[in-house]
Amino acid sequence: MNLLFHIGRYFLMLRTLFAVPSKWNILWKRIVSELHIIGINSLPIVALMSSFMGGVIALQTASNMTTPLLPDYTVGYITQSSTILEFSPTIISLILAGKVGSNIASEVGTMRVTEQIDALEIMGVNSLNFLVLPKIIGAVLFFPILVIFSMALSLIGGWLALIFSDLTTTETYVLGIRSFFNPFHITYALIKTVFFGFLIVSISSYYGYYVKGGSLDVGKASTQAVVSSTVAILIMNFLLTYLLLL
Repeated sequence: MNLLFHIGRYFLMLRTLFAVPSKWNILWKRIVSELHIIGINSLPIVALMSSFMGGVIALQTASNMTTPLLPDYTVGYITQSSTILEFSPTIISLILAGKVGSNIASEVGTMRVTEQIDALEIMGVNSLNFLVLPKIIGAVLFFPILVIFSMALSLIGGWLALIFSDLTTTETYVLGIRSFFNPFHITYALIKTVFFGFLIVSISSYYGYYVKGGSLDVGKASTQAVVSSTVAILIMNFLLTYLLLL
C-alpha cells in the first residue's frame, strides 16, 4: 500500500509539473543553469569512469581470448558492443543517479524544510513547474551528450590499454570497432538515456519535494531517491531492451 501511495503521488506530481510556464524567459534561464549543474559538472566523473572501464573491458576481453578460432579484431568488437549497448547508457546513468539524484533530492528537500517552497506557493508560483521542470529538461537534453562523450572515451580508453599492453595493433582494434556495427544501437542507447535522465530527476525531485522534518530527514530522502532511481533504471532498462531490440 505504501508503494502504491508513492506511485500515485508521483504521477500527481508529474501532472502538476508539466503545466505551461507563466514566464518563458525565466524557464530558459533556469534550464541553462541546470545544464551547467547537472551536465557540465558531471563531465569529470563520466570521463574518469568511461576511460578506465573501457580499458578494463578491452583488457579482460583480450585476456580471455585463448582460442585461435576467434579473429584478433574480436577485442575491438566486444569493446564497442559492450560500451554502446550497456556500459555507457546504463552504468553511467546509475553513476549519475548517485551524483545528480542525491544532489537534487538534497537541494529540493532543503528548500522544503526551510519553507522556501512554501514561500513560492504563497506568491502564487507553481513550485514544481519552477523548480523541477528545468531540471528535467536539462537532464533530458544533456544526458545523451554525456553518454556520447562516454562512448568515445570508453573506446579510446580500450585502445590505449591494448596499445600500452602490446596486445593488439591500432588497425586491428579499429577493424573490430567497425565490424558488425549497427547504427540503431546508438539510437537505442540514446533513447534509454533520455528515459533514465527523466527518471533520475523526477524521482529525486519527488523525494526532496515531499520530505518532512529537518536536515536528517533530507539525508534520508536523498538516500531513498538514489535507491529508487537505481531500481527504476534497472526496470526501465529491461523494458526498453525488450521493446527495442527483440
